[in-house]
Amino acid sequence: MSAYTQFIRITKSSETDKERQWMEKALTDIGDAKIREMVALAKKVRLNAYPPYSKYFVGASVLSVSGTMYASCNAEAVSWSDSDHAEQSAVTKAVSEGEYRKHGRKFIVAVAVVHPGDSGPCGHCRQVIAEHADNAIIICAKPDGNIHTITSLKLLLPLAFTPTDLKM
Repeated sequence: MSAYTQFIRITKSSETDKERQWMEKALTDIGDAKIREMVALAKKVRLNAYPPYSKYFVGASVLSVSGTMYASCNAEAVSWSDSDHAEQSAVTKAVSEGEYRKHGRKFIVAVAVVHPGDSGPCGHCRQVIAEHADNAIIICAKPDGNIHTITSLKLLLPLAFTPTDLKM
């Protein structure tokens, strides 16, 4: 047995149960109508995407603590690393509209993402969301608007390094 096995961390069922309870309360607090509105907004803005290279249309909406929603889509650049991701762009839109200034760093309540795949936000977008929420509901839906996954940022990005780690 390695001396390092004591450092292996696998989520305990009690942690998973606690996160599930947090998600259930957060979804109740958000409400069915707002969840449907978030998905519909992400679905609508997805049609404005600029994906000439991948042909992969993505729309995202962000729900802030103020109750305001911000939406955006992906916009590719020929140099892939310069492409805007829908989730990141929606967060930036919320920042540009004053959510950080009005409500502080932790202004994201939930993010809805609509695209044809079965995945959630990419790693980069997860980190961008973590910049503005220590945890958030993540809703993933198909282009027809049908939700296929609801999870949390904590489950998608365990052991995240966030501004909270810097006491912010």
